[in-house]
Amino acid sequence: MTIHLPQGPYEPRATPLDLAHSGVPLASRTVFSAAHVVADPGADISPDDPAAIDWDATLAFRRHLWSHGLGVAEAMDTAQRGMGLDWAGAAELIRRSAAEAKSVGGRIACGVGTDQLTGPAGLPEVRAAYEEQLALVEESGAQAILMASRALAAAAKGPEDYLETYAHLLRQATEPVVLHWLGPMFDPALEGYWGSADLDAATDTFLKVIAEHPDKVDGIKISLLDAEREIDVRRRLPSGVRCYTGDDFNYPELIAGDDRGFSHALLGIFDPLGPLAAHAVRVLDTGDVDGFRALLDPTVELSRHLFRAPTRFYKTGVVFLAWLAGHQDHFTMVGGLQSARSLPHLAKAYELADRLGLFPDPELAEARMRALLTVYGGSR
Repeated sequence: MTIHLPQGPYEPRATPLDLAHSGVPLASRTVFSAAHVVADPGADISPDDPAAIDWDATLAFRRHLWSHGLGVAEAMDTAQRGMGLDWAGAAELIRRSAAEAKSVGGRIACGVGTDQLTGPAGLPEVRAAYEEQLALVEESGAQAILMASRALAAAAKGPEDYLETYAHLLRQATEPVVLHWLGPMFDPALEGYWGSADLDAATDTFLKVIAEHPDKVDGIKISLLDAEREIDVRRRLPSGVRCYTGDDFNYPELIAGDDRGFSHALLGIFDPLGPLAAHAVRVLDTGDVDGFRALLDPTVELSRHLFRAPTRFYKTGVVFLAWLAGHQDHFTMVGGLQSARSLPHLAKAYELADRLGLFPDPELAEARMRALLTVYGGSR
């Protein structure tokens, strides 16, 4: 039956995409999905209260990702770090998810930041905050992802402050970490990270950190939505240091790579694309680059839609699609972020995802979309 969306009438597909699920581990690329958290819709809290998490549903979604062979990047910006989820909530998320990963044999890496700092802080306080979070992640048994820090961006006077801070942290790390460069399109407070608003100068500082400590850097995650810059940085990395693309606009070409290398993946878009992404990488594992691109290229329109400016609100679309797909029974988000995107935006996300066959139960997705239209006053 036709559903009348704000952009016009649409006839939902009747069956989901048929994805073979062999259970064979991914081989040619290391792939992490940055996973969202599921809010507790029954919690009687105000917007200023700590986040209330539905732990059962949150962990069930991670088991879903692990079941398809994906790693989970935990407590990242997809999980609303700094946008509703405070450090206490993130710490509990890390502990629970790391324990769950151990119980099912899933791969997990967790974000290390400084978000316990809620006011102005100097470099010693920034370093101490990083150390506290690094210790917790390592104690949990997870790999550490050193995230970009708003507090460091505010406190640093220039590139040397970044070099000294990261050098100290890398010396503290017991295992190689992933360094995360998150651009200001994801978080405006990170403008000028690495000590300069000039991206060429910032890139040189970033690479200097890695070059001075290659044994402590497993890889880097670049989230600048700039494919050419990622390729340039990738080609300048020391041997053995991986590049994990965080480019939700250009991921198929970056993962496929060229005759001079390729990117692994640590992506927020692989939250809603999990099964399809895993299937595509298994095709790539056979050497079939064209088959990989044929599966993943059509998803870029959806990803660019979800991550369009203001990009930091992409989480709303991610959680919306999880609800439509049946991974949770409500569309309530930490901090009330379900209100961050318009009805036309959500309706377009539904249409694009349905055309891709992402919903395991298309009838359920359609029914929930109709219910949302009714609640928003957009049904007709």
